[in-house]
Amino acid sequence: MGVVLMLHSIVRWVIVAVGVIGVVRYALVMAGRMPGNKMDRGLMAGFTGLMDLNMLLGLIYLLWSGLTTPIGFPMERIEHAVTNIIAVVVAHIFASRAKKAADDRVMARNNLLGIVVSLLLVVVAVAVIGGWS
Repeated sequence: MGVVLMLHSIVRWVIVAVGVIGVVRYALVMAGRMPGNKMDRGLMAGFTGLMDLNMLLGLIYLLWSGLTTPIGFPMERIEHAVTNIIAVVVAHIFASRAKKAADDRVMARNNLLGIVVSLLLVVVAVAVIGGWS
């Protein structure tokens, strides 16, 4: 089960990297310094897909470790999971709103808000279980 936890931790950093790229990209599109293109939808799809993957890995680890170890389901792990599930839902809501946007700047704004709010929730969720180290 250590492999699942390791993958969950690695994907976390990939999410942060893609999120930072997305924030910079969407901020530039909103500022009018770059035109919007098909990459914008792909970037947000990649971000939400990685969030989905990490949620799946986290739920597998939570259930497996909770059912097979004597510590069961500590409250901080439950809080971590619930907060991250909310972060995934937020990312999907903003991504779906961005798809419907006719204007590149509106799409970039929606994607930027989705990434920023999701990453803030992830920071809170990781702090609940002891931080980023």
